[in-house]
Amino acid sequence: MPTASQATAPPPATRTATSADGATGEAAPAVALRARAVTRTYGTGAGTVTALDAVDLDIARGAFTAIMGASGSGKSTLLHVLAGLDEVDSGSIELEGTEITTLRDDPLTRLRRERIGFVFQSFNLLPMLTAEQNILLPLELAGTRVDRAWLDTLATAFGIADRLDHLPSQLSGGQIQRVAIARALVTSPAVVFADEPTGNLDSRTTEEVLDFLRLSVDEFGQTVVMVTHERDAAERADRILTLADGQIAGDEDLRALRARRAQPAERDQHAQQPTQAPLAGQEPR
Repeated sequence: MPTASQATAPPPATRTATSADGATGEAAPAVALRARAVTRTYGTGAGTVTALDAVDLDIARGAFTAIMGASGSGKSTLLHVLAGLDEVDSGSIELEGTEITTLRDDPLTRLRRERIGFVFQSFNLLPMLTAEQNILLPLELAGTRVDRAWLDTLATAFGIADRLDHLPSQLSGGQIQRVAIARALVTSPAVVFADEPTGNLDSRTTEEVLDFLRLSVDEFGQTVVMVTHERDAAERADRILTLADGQIAGDEDLRALRARRAQPAERDQHAQQPTQAPLAGQEPR
């Protein structure tokens, strides 16, 4: 069982391990993001605040992870350091094998641009660009060729194919959110970070945003890490991490919980199936 400051990922995606004698078996889940002994403090002397206290964490590839905690628990700081937006005092963070804490500014900027997607609370669309131009902006900044087939796939999946030539002022609130999520996915990033994406939304719009984050995981195999203070929103994830005093105080594997709950229902359904009567000349089963 993980300690208060440790957490390991649930198993949505696994790799096959081969032993020395050639035998194969199921290995640990494929890890998109790994943090070890990550510590972050602010201030000096008696005013020092420890935002993260030697946190160990694995984020499984292709999973939806929610991070919760009270104000001041360290959840936003954790997202910022995992995404390379803030420095750490000590510890290691690897994004698909790349150590990000030692990268200089230019390589770190390229990594964030090419391998990390962001969904912000305010969605941050540029008002002078069309929906399509907003979606493709990360590719333009990176000087990367546009994959029209992938753009079409995202636009169709998010129901905005007929709105790509519209400015943000011509879009509904829900359409703006879909454009923002499509923008986060257009580079096929290793991880998408969503920072309180439902914080200022009504209940209906909140459900829409969570539906599309869920779709990006289930349909496209995307890894999503979302910070939220709303329990209902967190329960749409595969896993909930709860932070307290800069440490991981809780780690709930919702995927395993749902599977256990489904088993009795499946057994009951099977038990209620009528037994087929034998045909003439056949022995009863």
